[in-house]
Amino acid sequence: MINKSTQSILLEGGTLFDPFQNKKRNTSILIENGLIKEVGEITLSKKMKKVDCKGKLISPGFIDIHAHFREPGMEDKETLETGSRAALSGGFTRVCVMPNTNPPLDSPESIRFIIEKTIDMPVKIFPIGAITINQQGIEMAEIGGMVTAGAVAVSDDGLPVQNGQVLRYAFEYAQKYGVPVINHAEDICLKNGGVMNEGSLSTKLGLPGNPDISESVMVHRDLEIADYCGGRIHVPHVSTRRSVDLIRQYKSRGLNVTAEVTPHHIGLTEANLLDYDTNAKVAPPLRSASDREAVIEGLIDGTIDCIATDHAPHTIEDKEMDFINSPCGMIGLESAFGLCHTVMTNAGASSEDVIKWLTKGPATVMGWKMEALQIGQHAEIVIIDTDKKWTFNKSDIKSRSNNSPIVGMEFTGKVISVISGKYSFGILLD
Repeated sequence: MINKSTQSILLEGGTLFDPFQNKKRNTSILIENGLIKEVGEITLSKKMKKVDCKGKLISPGFIDIHAHFREPGMEDKETLETGSRAALSGGFTRVCVMPNTNPPLDSPESIRFIIEKTIDMPVKIFPIGAITINQQGIEMAEIGGMVTAGAVAVSDDGLPVQNGQVLRYAFEYAQKYGVPVINHAEDICLKNGGVMNEGSLSTKLGLPGNPDISESVMVHRDLEIADYCGGRIHVPHVSTRRSVDLIRQYKSRGLNVTAEVTPHHIGLTEANLLDYDTNAKVAPPLRSASDREAVIEGLIDGTIDCIATDHAPHTIEDKEMDFINSPCGMIGLESAFGLCHTVMTNAGASSEDVIKWLTKGPATVMGWKMEALQIGQHAEIVIIDTDKKWTFNKSDIKSRSNNSPIVGMEFTGKVISVISGKYSFGILLD
């Protein structure tokens, strides 16, 4: 349950982890009126609500730089309000929303609409503006005006900018305003109507395949253009070994490139489509076990900078269509930490590494210089039980949609409670 309160909250006895300084310490935190009032040894008073955090890990709120809240135009799938509640329940206190709404966020006015409507939401919401007008890939949108209005990046997400010259101009203009360019990495011609990863399994299932090169060819092109004009590029939802290898190569050459991977691409494979579950139909598609291993390796060795959910809600009616016509996308905010913590700790990473990929990594991509958990700051805090074993159920979903193939999966590591200013969520705070 999400609560709003001005009550003083004392988080006592937890292990505080600051991913930005890579420091841990056992301490207490006092929160008053949504602000961090004190950190250290604190004496409990009658006006405080004590929360016993012994054995729990306390971290800054997570940051998701790739989510779809569907407003304006598709409020039957998600709204800014329901999306923010889903985010908070998953531990996210900051979310960047993509521009492929209806109409798209392709003007300063549309950016201001998001900024003004989300002032009092449970989490901080940051709009990303479209690269081109109406996301048609032809004429550049007003990048400078959108950034001035509050856009934190530009992207035609869901639709790749096919025209290389337009993308070059986007790099050059975005560079003037200090924001990254995020291009949906997919060659539409090579995709050729494919709805799942191309391979022996797609042949077995009788479904059109989308080859891994449809992604890596576009990644390579975008990296070359960015290298040529000195652009700042962020590669979204990396899903293939070829793409990871290319990003690693260009990073070693000093290109200003960052990349993200989704929880579902590190946790699932094309095998999750054996029963034709449309909830597992995503773009880019779930790939092979080898590709999954590669993106996990890419996270661990620093080739991939962060985890981003690509939270993509759809109605039941949408997902009940046949596999070919059902839209791509799954929700992911509520299950992100559990899935990522389980997969990545099994792969040899630490709980602190997972927190870094959900905090420091995305903040670095966006160029946000953050000092976490400082006195006087807006409280953005997550309380985590790293040993908690639990099953992700539909009751855990706070989104307006419930299109997730992850329902029923068992995880180790759970977000127990979250504080975002005067809003809170979780069993310790109820």
